[in-house]
Amino acid sequence: MAINSFGVTVISSVQEYRQRVAHNPERELVDLARLIPDLVLDIRYATARNLLGKPVYKQARAFLRRPVAEALRRVQEALRRLGLGLCVYDAYRPYSTTVQFFEHVRDEKFAAPPWRGSRHNRGCSVDVGLVERSTGHHLPLPTDFDELTPAANSRYTNLPPHVLFNRSILLAAMKRQGFVNYVDEWWHYDHPRWADFDLLDLPFEEL
Repeated sequence: MAINSFGVTVISSVQEYRQRVAHNPERELVDLARLIPDLVLDIRYATARNLLGKPVYKQARAFLRRPVAEALRRVQEALRRLGLGLCVYDAYRPYSTTVQFFEHVRDEKFAAPPWRGSRHNRGCSVDVGLVERSTGHHLPLPTDFDELTPAANSRYTNLPPHVLFNRSILLAAMKRQGFVNYVDEWWHYDHPRWADFDLLDLPFEEL
């Protein structure tokens, strides 16, 4: 572990990551598809449907630190009772990807700067939407994922009532398990323990 050129400490060695997990199992990045089998994954950064317009992940996978993943499983269990489920657009994000995003967007409102890093890089943030379990259809929400417009703000109200209702269901379900919404992006939620975990720059293939 070393301080990089931006002045932040980032773990980029899978060996060091595994040593830390052996010392504290909470640090494990859990594969969400294994922990929550009925979760819908729509990993946009493994496709060209994202703000960069090209794939940045080699694999369409989603990981979160163990306490965060377990909290998300509880959200899924609660939504299941409503006939709904979560769709995950992104979860753990390697630090180098965050650097790419900031170089493209150049706006701290929508991309974490390299000198701070993202809570996604800590495995403590998740981008989610809602699906109807019986059909698999996505529920209408204010915007598409990563659509950086005023309607992406969680306080934006000039929307159809059913869209506002769907957004409120998602917000309530996530909040009940301790997740905190980032107000400029209705899809982005942080786990309150994010500061307990290090910034990581490990590709999915090594996990």
